[in-house]
Amino acid sequence: MEIIILGSGTAIPLADRASPSIAIFIEDQFLLMDIGPGTVRQLALAGLSHEDIDYIGISHFHPDHTADLIHLFFATRHPPILKRRKPFTIIGPKGLNEFLKLLRRPYGKWLDLPAGLMKIEELNTEEKDKKEFDNFKVLSAPLNHSPHSIGLRIEDNSGRVIVYSGDTGYCEAIVDLARGADLLILESSFPEGEEVEGHLTPSQAGDIATRSGVKRLFLTHCYPECLRSERETQCRKTYQGDLILATDLMSLSV
Repeated sequence: MEIIILGSGTAIPLADRASPSIAIFIEDQFLLMDIGPGTVRQLALAGLSHEDIDYIGISHFHPDHTADLIHLFFATRHPPILKRRKPFTIIGPKGLNEFLKLLRRPYGKWLDLPAGLMKIEELNTEEKDKKEFDNFKVLSAPLNHSPHSIGLRIEDNSGRVIVYSGDTGYCEAIVDLARGADLLILESSFPEGEEVEGHLTPSQAGDIATRSGVKRLFLTHCYPECLRSERETQCRKTYQGDLILATDLMSLSV
């Protein structure tokens, strides 16, 4: 699996960090994890096209993780794009159909797509769930952030595993979901001493990685307070394995 970090930031606008979004390539399939504001443009900066997305995974419904669905749908309606656009699937928490229905309400027909072009797959927000696709499967679990927050475990046909937390506070569910993963992509929102309910500090993220026995830990979704802190030092208090600090447009292989 190949990964490109499109946005390593948060809801706070920063010149060098876009809102959350990650491109994952599994054989010939293009999976986009979250689609925060500016993602469609970040795709272009990375040399990618929104037209080629096969799947979009949504971790929860907060604006910094979903806002560019508006841009994506509107851009897709452009006649030359619509003519050649292949069907795609959005995977997300239970309530996704209703969320998209309400999202389209203020824009009228301008976000409507032809029947059959977009498929919706909802995942349980009360317990673990599983969906299988052509080249990968997704396992999900409800996490400690909002009523609709889920973590996503992506496993390809060769058994390689990426786990993406979206936003979460410390909980046993993310430890269990991440167990033995090749790469764990965790939020790391606030530094020690400035903890916020429903989010992780670097040391908490490190503890999750250690307890779940992952091969590599990838910290992203850092608010300015965390960027100004010694993130790596804090994480190393609880985790001694392979550690990567996310930046926009960086790439890696799993």
